[in-house]
Amino acid sequence: MSFGVRAFGVLVILAAAALPAWGEVPPGFPAKPVKFVVPFPGGGINDVLARIAADKLTAKWGQPIVVENKTGAGGNIGADFAAQAEPDGHTLLITPPGPLAINQSLYRQLSYRPDDFVPITILAAITNLIIVRPDIGVNSVAELIASARQSPDRITYGSQGNGSTPHLTGSMFMTMTGTRMVHVPYRGENLVINDMLGGHVDVFFGNVAPALPHYRDGKLKVLAVADTKRAALMPDVPTAAEAGLPGFVSTSWFAVAGPPKMPPQLARRLARDFADVLSLPDVQMRYRSLGAEPVGTTPAETAAFIAAETARWREVIVKNNIRIE
Repeated sequence: MSFGVRAFGVLVILAAAALPAWGEVPPGFPAKPVKFVVPFPGGGINDVLARIAADKLTAKWGQPIVVENKTGAGGNIGADFAAQAEPDGHTLLITPPGPLAINQSLYRQLSYRPDDFVPITILAAITNLIIVRPDIGVNSVAELIASARQSPDRITYGSQGNGSTPHLTGSMFMTMTGTRMVHVPYRGENLVINDMLGGHVDVFFGNVAPALPHYRDGKLKVLAVADTKRAALMPDVPTAAEAGLPGFVSTSWFAVAGPPKMPPQLARRLARDFADVLSLPDVQMRYRSLGAEPVGTTPAETAAFIAAETARWREVIVKNNIRIE
């Protein structure tokens, strides 16, 4: 079993486990509006998941929540902004793996220290797909591999940016299949999808949410699910193993983290509130309609998970000699 499958399984187990007392609730929080910093553009899965949680937490906390999209540099701009905030819980970073578990292995220097963030919880995990434009003439994973081998560097694949999970998943695909494709970085997943629909990029190792409507109307093809089980929203699509590529597994996740020096007591309080929201049936339904599995871990569990993911993606980056200046 690959680490990716084990990691996703651990998240599901942690989310289902009965949790002990989380510690005393800090008084007076929130005392003012709360800001969720999302380091990628509006409309993407990161943004949507954050806004669903924000709607429920606004009612729970009695304070408005502003979702602020601070984009650029693979999530580093938003992460740097959040890292400079007061650690009083009124500014939180909600992010996919890049800023917390990937970028320190990609970039020679960062303006923030990922390890200084205070892990709070994992909002959700979501499996990636192998998505292609219908007009590139491939109908299976085997045909994609054959086409990429026959014409190296002809096929393009898009991602949300250098170092994003889809970028690294594409690198993993090429390593496993002995192929060469050209990476085209964008600033958000919807921009990748738009250029696929416009005929400008061929492949996307992205998740269910942005691809689903275009898959259903036949404008995009999904060749495989990068997991050990099929996706509930696409039951006819084979897993990568069923499609002839065993071991190809890629799961994205979305974490909530506090600025450096946030008190552990406050992190526990926040994690409990997020877990309460993620347990609501309507939130679970909305997340799963996007192909996302709601999680809700403790700060300690979140820290251990992010540390393991950091090691996992570092191995992929080093193996493929990926570096961003």
